[in-house]
Amino acid sequence: MRGTRRLFEGVNAVIQAGQLLRVQGANGAGKTTLLRALCALSCPDRGEVRWNGCTLSSQRDEFHRDLIYIGHAAALKDDLSALENLLSACLLGGQRPATPVLMQALAAAGLRQREHLSARSLSQGQRRRVALARLLLEPAPPLWVLDEPFNALDAVASGWLLGVLTGQLRRGGIVVLTSHQPVAIDPSLSQVTLAL
Repeated sequence: MRGTRRLFEGVNAVIQAGQLLRVQGANGAGKTTLLRALCALSCPDRGEVRWNGCTLSSQRDEFHRDLIYIGHAAALKDDLSALENLLSACLLGGQRPATPVLMQALAAAGLRQREHLSARSLSQGQRRRVALARLLLEPAPPLWVLDEPFNALDAVASGWLLGVLTGQLRRGGIVVLTSHQPVAIDPSLSQVTLAL
């Protein structure tokens, strides 16, 4: 619900290992609200979200270890460097990667020689890539929930992200995403579309 308006109802989907779930809908249709419910960041008015056959409420800590959620905003602290922001996101997610591993992830995300710049000095696309660099860290959690991950990315960065998403699906991970841009994932990979 948003105020007195019901955003969606009757949403039902089962996503298997190695599948991509695309959540589509117009602005204001409830895509972000649905993703937040999928991540146990908000409670649905009715129904339930299950992970590995169990309700999220019965396994909240285990579920959050299996999850990377990246919202539509980059959610960086302006006064921290790219490296510090990535480390902070990892620590909040229960990961403790070494500095060289973080540096390698930032470089792979196209941020070589920007690792120590404050987030405030980065472009919107660079800020987005700082957040997305977390997807490169091992071990990769099995569930990625990404709200508009392609926003602010140029063609090269979009191609890089498509490769990262494809890798997650090929190793049996699950990707749930919203996107206003077409997402050209390999059609041989299993994909489900949910329209709101």
